[in-house]
Amino acid sequence: MGTKSAVDLMESLSEVHFSGFHIDGLEQRKAGTEQPTTSTTDMYKQPFVIGVAGGAASGKTSVCDMIVQQLHDQRVVLVNQDSFYHNLTQEELTRVQDYNFDLPEAFDTEQLLRVMDKLKRGQAVDIPNYDFKGYKNDVFPARRVNPADVIILEGILVFHDPRVRALMNMKIFVDTDADVRLARRIKRDTADNARDIGAVLDQYSKFVKPAFDDFILPTKKYADIIIPRGRDNHVAIDLIVQHIRTKLGQHDMCKIYRNLYVIQSTFQIRGMHTLIRDSQTTKHDFVFYSDRLIRLVVEHGLGHLPFTEKQVTTPTASVYSGVDFCKRLCGVSIIRSGESMENALRACCKGIKIGKILIHREGDNGQQLIYEKLPNDISDRHVLLLDPILGTGNSAVEAISLLLKKGVPESNILFLNLVSAPQGVHVVCKRFPRIKIVTSEIEIGLNEAFRVIPGMGEFGDRYFGTDDDDQQASQ
Repeated sequence: MGTKSAVDLMESLSEVHFSGFHIDGLEQRKAGTEQPTTSTTDMYKQPFVIGVAGGAASGKTSVCDMIVQQLHDQRVVLVNQDSFYHNLTQEELTRVQDYNFDLPEAFDTEQLLRVMDKLKRGQAVDIPNYDFKGYKNDVFPARRVNPADVIILEGILVFHDPRVRALMNMKIFVDTDADVRLARRIKRDTADNARDIGAVLDQYSKFVKPAFDDFILPTKKYADIIIPRGRDNHVAIDLIVQHIRTKLGQHDMCKIYRNLYVIQSTFQIRGMHTLIRDSQTTKHDFVFYSDRLIRLVVEHGLGHLPFTEKQVTTPTASVYSGVDFCKRLCGVSIIRSGESMENALRACCKGIKIGKILIHREGDNGQQLIYEKLPNDISDRHVLLLDPILGTGNSAVEAISLLLKKGVPESNILFLNLVSAPQGVHVVCKRFPRIKIVTSEIEIGLNEAFRVIPGMGEFGDRYFGTDDDDQQASQ
């Protein structure tokens, strides 16, 4: 439903009270909710669900819009409780002026629960566009909403039903003074909807205030965060957004293994993953975008190395207090895919020594060390172990075990991957709890052939172009 048609609907409601339907910020909400279809991996990632409740005209919509705007690099959808008003019966239509839209039974909570369940399971849904003139939810085409990283559920009574509350990771109550809410309501309904001020006050005393006192205010006790002054409380909203970003950056496995680090996802990172996972991507593009992602992983990994404080004098004769990089480093690539990460490491660490380990891979078993060439003083260095794909974890265990035999302290090993399967993470983190794993995405898992899914195929073949060479040789 477009903005113009929504305004027309609001203007038609000269004598009927709807506490939750607001036009302010509709364009921003549309922009924030119509997001691209997600990848297969996201179907297995639980979204962060935020509930936003509060009285009519408390500023809930403005708070939601501010959160959406600050999370511009994440996929966010806004679900309004107003979309789930019941269709009015013929009898209710004849007495619509006496129908109270602020009561819990005015909403189709069962339909809301079905929609939220699908969104949480990574399925696209159709959300009704309620007709506020005919009081039906099947007049206008439904709004298609795709899965997202963050789901904001907003409405006056979203905390009322315990089943709805159970879906939420964060519950926010927008607490605005009753006089301010009434003043906003009078201004909105008289100026925007051309209603008589007497009718507005009558609706307020007859429906709005009793419903707030009996049903909305009591749900305030369920809130995790209470925002006084609503949209004017920028400090509270900034803190909420920071908390959301922290939660989004934590994969579920990071909560199990404190030595696992997944770099925070953005649209840029997701877009690069989309390209390198696409089987139709050319070798040139695969290498280009793989190199970009590898560079991000390497830079993030270097941030976990120790440093020393250092002061320098700038060209303006000022003193700058900074840090000095860890000096004794070396890289070790697991041949052959790991060699694709060497250029990024060299670009970040000038003159770094790089060793190599070759391990025979055959299904889930049969790991066997074939070749190793490592710096003689590797035991005195911090080691960045390179392998773009962490699958079963068996090759990684062989490589790490060799480094430990060479005298490298376990805590000095940093394992860098592009993608990691949960099975491999479990194997490595349990066996070596003091190493650190840095990756850009956690995969769904392994298939029957022990290949990472959804994965990106044989990384080494695609990166070095050996698939094409093999095909040409066989022709």
